Amino acid sequence: MNLPPVGLGTMGIEDDTVVSDAVTVATKLWTDNLAADGVRPGTEASLDRLGLDRVDLLYVHRPRGGYDPETTLPALETVREAGLTDSVGVSNFDVEQLRTASEYIAIDAHQVEFHPFWWQRSLLNHAQRHDYPLVAYSPLAGGQVFEDPTIAAIGETHGTTPAAVAIAWATSYDTVVTIPKASSRAHLEGNLAAADLELDDEEIARIEAIEREEELFPE
Repeated sequence: MNLPPVGLGTMGIEDDTVVSDAVTVATKLWTDNLAADGVRPGTEASLDRLGLDRVDLLYVHRPRGGYDPETTLPALETVREAGLTDSVGVSNFDVEQLRTASEYIAIDAHQVEFHPFWWQRSLLNHAQRHDYPLVAYSPLAGGQVFEDPTIAAIGETHGTTPAAVAIAWATSYDTVVTIPKASSRAHLEGNLAAADLELDDEEIARIEAIEREEELFPE
């Protein structure tokens, strides 16, 4: 499936209504809705909260709780066939879990923590080999990219923010899109500035070489 590189389409606003084909709407099934008999009720409950009759993308939140690839994933495929979602994705899977899931469904997206201080090349490689988007959540590392001297220096070179640098770094990898959080219009505009920022190979290598590992959401 096609997703915008910064996780935000050009939102067409008209009379306070978002043009539906301008954004990707996604939701997740929590771990207590992943048993085969909980997939459809959980999906319908989520749609009801959203006020929608379908979404573009439905994720397995984590392979935990009632998750069983042999039963959960075929149930998700049934939900897709019923028209409640266009695409099915997974989130927070490791490579072995991705391989197993691929035996039952076509993975349309994988959402995972991905930022300069925590990224797994094996997950990136799997997404690239199988041609699906790797959706990077927390691309700003909970705001910690603002404190990193390497990222800040690259931002100064380009006259932009560390946030834009971190997002541009993530999206420099083929198939990666980001879903950064923005608490204000200024932050949103800063995140969107990454779409116009192109880092060179040396700058990407400098970020890759940062000697820091910080997983924000460990198992």
